[in-house]
Amino acid sequence: MFSYVSPEKRVPADHPLRAIRPMVDRALKGLSRSFNQLYADWGRPSIAPEKLLRALLLQVLYSIRSERMLMEQLEYNLLFRWFVGLNMDDAVWVPTVFSKNRDRLLMGEIAEKFFAEVLQQARDQDLLSDEHFSVDGTLIEAWASQKSFQRKDQPAPPPEDPGNPTVDFHGEQRRNDTHESTTDPEAQLARKSSGHEAKLAYCGNVLIENRNGLVVDCELVPCSGTAEREAALRMAERIDGEQRVTVGADKGYDTRDFVREMRERNVTPHVSQNTKRSGGSAIDRRTTHHAGYAVSQRKRKRIEEVFGWLKTVGMLRKTRHRGVFKVGWVFTFAAAAYNLVRMKNLLPATVRTA
Repeated sequence: MFSYVSPEKRVPADHPLRAIRPMVDRALKGLSRSFNQLYADWGRPSIAPEKLLRALLLQVLYSIRSERMLMEQLEYNLLFRWFVGLNMDDAVWVPTVFSKNRDRLLMGEIAEKFFAEVLQQARDQDLLSDEHFSVDGTLIEAWASQKSFQRKDQPAPPPEDPGNPTVDFHGEQRRNDTHESTTDPEAQLARKSSGHEAKLAYCGNVLIENRNGLVVDCELVPCSGTAEREAALRMAERIDGEQRVTVGADKGYDTRDFVREMRERNVTPHVSQNTKRSGGSAIDRRTTHHAGYAVSQRKRKRIEEVFGWLKTVGMLRKTRHRGVFKVGWVFTFAAAAYNLVRMKNLLPATVRTA
């Protein structure tokens, strides 16, 4: 069967990907120098990094759970071929080759650079607030199972079934300082709040601007009792500009050390008051009497929209990778994808397609 209609003409003019692709192209153009440093001029030709990143972006936007399924979609999905830049007769890559080329992008910190390029476009279109932000963290469940969380000081007994061994840990006190996952040592046992079950997880942190809810910074770290507040302090230090800004947060950030350190960084902490904690809230009427405090408390809840998108569409409810480095790369790349979708809805059609 022959077709004289190109994929460009087959994609509807009002399809959401049409608005996203020009923004992706501009971001990839800004990464040309980084790509040249990663790829050699000699040897066998590899997958073009621009096509590789577009394919990875499709994997996030369409919640495709594996590279093998992504290659299957690229084989017959004309919409995907158009977005990646493949002609109808171009061969699709072998899944293992695709995965190896993806790992090359991991080494080049391409996710962080891609995120920065997308954020710069939002800044150029005046979509970012430079003064008012919100911060929060969430648990990203690790791929490792509870069976893999074993004592560090004694070897596990040989399993009677190597494929699916029986592990009885009921009644055993398991802690991060005495136990470790054999398949993902960097994952830590953590729970969302009192009354919830503990899971092996990572702590994903996001800083959003309050006007449009765009992600301006993100950081994934191992779980601990202070991981969210420490990540918030680091992201606050990276806020551009010298003017004083506000950062909204929930009651978990209402500690005297956190409030003091935020103020030292020229940040007004609009933290929700935790009046039930020992010693009372670290936030007093010097902060709460301002009208902006009430606005921050209302706007900070928008960060849950980001976490909801990342965990459902972005497939980060339970990560498919191991280690802080790889999981953090995927977390940052998914945050950039969220910004692209959000910007598509914020920008006028004439600007998106320009």
